[in-house]
Amino acid sequence: MRVLVTGATGNVGTSLVQALSDDPDVEEIVAVARRAPTDWKPSKVTFVQADVRSDEMVDHCRSATAVVHLAWAFQPTHGPIKTWDVNVMGSIRVFEAAAEAGVGALVYASSVGAYSPGPGKHVDESWPTHSLPTAAYGREKAYVERCLDAFELRHPEVRVARIRPCFIFKRESGSEQRRIFGGPFLPRTLLRPGRLPVVPLPAGLRFQAVHTSDAADAYRRAVLGDVRGPFNIAADPVIDASELADLLGARKVSVPAVAARVAVGGAWRLRLARADDALLNLMLQLPTLDAARARRELGWEPRYSGREALREMLDGLADGAGAPTEPLHPDHPERTATAFM
Repeated sequence: MRVLVTGATGNVGTSLVQALSDDPDVEEIVAVARRAPTDWKPSKVTFVQADVRSDEMVDHCRSATAVVHLAWAFQPTHGPIKTWDVNVMGSIRVFEAAAEAGVGALVYASSVGAYSPGPGKHVDESWPTHSLPTAAYGREKAYVERCLDAFELRHPEVRVARIRPCFIFKRESGSEQRRIFGGPFLPRTLLRPGRLPVVPLPAGLRFQAVHTSDAADAYRRAVLGDVRGPFNIAADPVIDASELADLLGARKVSVPAVAARVAVGGAWRLRLARADDALLNLMLQLPTLDAARARRELGWEPRYSGREALREMLDGLADGAGAPTEPLHPDHPERTATAFM
């Protein structure tokens, strides 16, 4: 089996490439990234430096058994046309390139962010995927879902699986998470347990996390299996404000959601933070995910709890941890941020 992976050097991509490399059923991995790494060379892997929007994607997809599309740009949040071009137009290009090259299976990285608002609800894959269009991330993820709906009608010969994970964390993603969502003014050391006496958190905060290696295992199983359709990927427990405060060793101070949005929006407009208030509002409106289908049809089971995944990332963020790829490079101020995951 020959598998092509876009976004291969990011948070999920690095773990998936390694998981596929370790699998005896996989003969070759074509790892597509904007910048190929020089210090990371897993076995069976051929790195290809390419833009997912390019016409070259057809040639890269030729002779592939399956394509896994992970590439996604979170930044610049101040330039939504740029992220739309990469995320939506780039995804369409990858899908059409896979079909033109005769690829038999396409596995796409969707997200909990594609789901329509459902705070307090625990949903399976039948929940609507219209997201909250005020947030670029949700708007783009929902639109690509509609593009895939049309793609499947035009190309019934291609097996399409959609992985819809919750938040995905590992230690090596800590620096990247800080650059993408926090920005250079977020003090790393304050995220060590016990450094903050109190932590203000928006009322109603509830989310799930999954370890990147567990998410990668779900993608690997979707590639090697014969499944179609969407699969929620999430680990227990659901993390609320009290749980997050406990992880930080701090006392929780609940603030109204509107106040939190005003504060985040102000910091974003002043270029002090990279995540905007629309993204926070999307997060507060998300349902939680029922991953029973993935357990049943993929045979998937997370090895780490959501709390363990989040703790690992927070420790990595505080330590400036990273990996030898451009998106995951260790945190230090003279480097510019990379926006791909």
